[in-house]
Amino acid sequence: MDFTFTEEQQAAAEAARGVFAGVAPDTVPSPSLLSGAVAEDFDRALWAKLAEADLLSLLLDPEYGGAGLDVIALCLVLRESAKGLARVPLLENSAALAAVQAHGSEELRSALLERAGRGELVLTVAANGRSGHDGAELAVTARQDGEDWLLDGVQTAVPWAHNADFVLVPARSASDRTLLAVVPRVHEGIVLAEQISTTGERLGELRLESARIAADQVVEAEGAWEWLRGLLTTGTCALALGLGERVLGMTSEYAGKREQFGYPIATFQAVAVQAADRYIDLRAMEATLWQAAWRLASGASGALPASGDVAVAKIWASEGVRRIVQTAQHLHGGFGADVEYPLHRYHAWAKHLELSLGPAAAHEETLGDLLAAHPLG
Repeated sequence: MDFTFTEEQQAAAEAARGVFAGVAPDTVPSPSLLSGAVAEDFDRALWAKLAEADLLSLLLDPEYGGAGLDVIALCLVLRESAKGLARVPLLENSAALAAVQAHGSEELRSALLERAGRGELVLTVAANGRSGHDGAELAVTARQDGEDWLLDGVQTAVPWAHNADFVLVPARSASDRTLLAVVPRVHEGIVLAEQISTTGERLGELRLESARIAADQVVEAEGAWEWLRGLLTTGTCALALGLGERVLGMTSEYAGKREQFGYPIATFQAVAVQAADRYIDLRAMEATLWQAAWRLASGASGALPASGDVAVAKIWASEGVRRIVQTAQHLHGGFGADVEYPLHRYHAWAKHLELSLGPAAAHEETLGDLLAAHPLG
């Protein structure tokens, strides 16, 4: 296993640093100061820059206008996006395109991939289910009606649902198979209600009432949803890593300037020990992220399925990012509690990422089940 990034992956990260260089979270009001969402739409100007830099089509094959790169490259880009809390559906759109490319029909690939890679269409994924605790595939049922599928159920907390053109919705069929339906945002039988996330962004509650979806808009490949969920979870870990790195950097800078008793607080042993502990968290988050991304990208076999590496990465991401922002707020003193200070927004995003696609406890349970099913002895 070699964690050295290829030239193409490093080029993608460099391009991302250039695009996200001017993005700053303090340009968006704190969600706690608003009665609704921080904005009606995601950052369309930034989205256009990502398209121009070919960062929306990273995972697409060259025949669809993409770079043909892998999950590792996407995670490198996501890591950069989180440092400025970029308000774009980069993870959801990229993961949805990858799923359609790998498992969708030729008609579906032709209709979506190139246009979405150019930023003309936006896709998102309904991955939270009805409650956020049970599997998303259990929240919607799919039944055949002639050559079409009829979908019934509710998906909550769908990111960017009000602004995406299509939502990938997992659904369970009568034969206990999980399908992926590509559902237009505006469609007969679909009702979209507004929800607000911890970050202050608009989410959507997606209600499907006998929504009719054509067969060529449905992905029926075995394992497609499990792979997509693993990609989304790994991407969330990349976002948590980028956020944590930025927050620890902010904390180090502040502690080096803030003086008590005539000395910078960074020179105090209690402060240095806490910062060192959080640095260790970051390195563990990074190592487990790249292990999970490598397993997804390479398809390499191991003692456990790739979902085990994804679970380990999410455990570290959830616990690590929570500890990092808590320590940052503590060491910032009064500034840490100031809702006008950028750290407040990082804390809100960290809490959202910690719980997205399952908190640490849920992934510990998943890992336990995998270990029971695949004894390592």
